[in-house]
Amino acid sequence: MAFQTEYHFELPRGYLDDSGTLHKEGTMRLANAGDEILPLKDPRVQQNPGYLTIILLARVVTKLGALPAVDTKTIEKLFTMDLAFLQDLYQRINTMETPYYQSICPHCGKEISVPVNFMEAGQ
Repeated sequence: MAFQTEYHFELPRGYLDDSGTLHKEGTMRLANAGDEILPLKDPRVQQNPGYLTIILLARVVTKLGALPAVDTKTIEKLFTMDLAFLQDLYQRINTMETPYYQSICPHCGKEISVPVNFMEAGQ
């Protein structure tokens, strides 16, 4: 199975451009470290931390309908339902599932699956 880095979506309402064309289908790619770190230096985020979402989505939404590009102005003009949809999609595709390892219970001797907690590792 190939590693999936891009995800197709369809907005619930769609982006209405200045000419009245509705754009609903798009593509979002997986975020990288730079996508999450670089916007923190942006003055718009420093003045309003809520703007981080706008910049993040503008970086990872690679296609929206027939638009030549997706930028912060595009994301700003989305209907709130569509913004919430994209935020949810971003969380779902970029959140790591909890890894488990197989172990033996020291009390009963049965094989068990133990979740890996990276925050407590090495303590």
